[in-house]
Formats: sequence, C-alpha cells, structure tokens
Amino acid sequence: MSPVASSPSIKILIADDSPIIRAGLKAILSAWNQAPRLQVVGEADSVASTIARAERLRPDVVVLDLRLPDGSGVEAGRQILARRPETRLLGLTEVSDERLIHAAMSSGFHGYLLKEIDVPSLYRAIIDVAAGRFFLDPAVTSSVLNLIRHGLPGSEPGIFSELSPQERRVLALVAEGKTNKQIGGQMRLSDKTIKNYLSTVFEKLQITRRAQAAALYAESQAGMKRPPRSPP
Repeated sequence: MSPVASSPSIKILIADDSPIIRAGLKAILSAWNQAPRLQVVGEADSVASTIARAERLRPDVVVLDLRLPDGSGVEAGRQILARRPETRLLGLTEVSDERLIHAAMSSGFHGYLLKEIDVPSLYRAIIDVAAGRFFLDPAVTSSVLNLIRHGLPGSEPGIFSELSPQERRVLALVAEGKTNKQIGGQMRLSDKTIKNYLSTVFEKLQITRRAQAAALYAESQAGMKRPPRSPP
C-alpha cells in the first residue's frame, strides 16, 4: 500500500533514557511508508522531560519506558493523562512484570510492550492505540488470556468468578485488541450484543475502560486479589 498524502499522521513522543534505544525506535518508525504516517515529534530521557515535552508537543502517542532515571514512567503517564487525557500511552520495558503491567494499566496506559518486540508488532501497537484500541505484547498475553477463557483453577472465588463463559470469551477477544465489530464477526453476534456483553462485564468487574481489563488480567496472573467490595 502506498502512502496517502492526505492521511493524518500519528505524532509520537519517545521517552527512554537510552540514546541508542531512542535512535533505534526513531529510525524504525520513520521507515514506515504506509498510511497513517508515523511522525516522531520529540524525545525525552526522564520523567520530568517526558511530562514537559508531552505538554508542549501534544503527541498522539507516547512510547514510554516504565523505568526512568528520575522515577517511574507510570507516574509520568498519570501526569500526562491528567493534563491531556486524549494522549495514548504505550508502556515499554525490558521484562514481563505482572505488577508493572497492573500499575501501568490501572493508571490509564493503553498498551504494554517488551523491548524485544518485533518491528511489525511495534507498528501495529502504535497504530492500534492511536485508533483507540488496546495492545498487549503477545509475549505476555498467552497465560492471562488462558486464565480468562478457562477461569481460575479450582472453585476458589476470584476476580472473574462472576463472569459467564461467554463473557470471558468476549473479554479475552477485547484483550487481543479486537473491536466490537471484529468480536461480533468472530462470535457471530451483532455489534449491539457485544456492546451489551461488555457493559455487563465492565459492571461486574467495576471497570470503565478496556485498558483496565488488562490490569485485572495481570493482577490475577500475579496472584493478587481484589479488595472486598464496600457494602452498599
């Protein structure tokens, strides 16, 4: 597919303390020659510079290292969203850490990548989160998606115990980054039916966003339990 001149570009801020990683990411993203165009508008190497440049440059997507020299990339993401909620955050780290995934997604991140991700998946992740979808690195999805599909082992109650098998399947497909239309096509259900399923699922899990669902997956994978609900 050739580039579409009139297609709007996705503006990206790269935040990582390693100059080599920033240069590599910039080169990879600049090599994308299809629509939408990927435009790196700036770089940052600390929490402070990331927050300041996100506010000044107004990127669509911040590719953000979750461990920065002066603090947590998660906290940087929280502050960016507090100032500009429409910004999409794509967390980047060296290792698969369920607690870190939980912290990032609970803070409003829209995706989570390991630095060893392949180039096509990096492109897809940025384009997906810019379009409003959620992206979880394939290297960390298999175990959590298996948990959603098959439930928690034994009869011990857990965060998904209230979900029906069909609701778990819908939630698993959401975690794979599929839209309501794609889920409906795969399950042979209407978009409206999928929307109703998700409304019920989100109510049961006490969440409001797709990204929050991924945090719950990671939480269960790490063996953590949700706090008891407050009495009405």
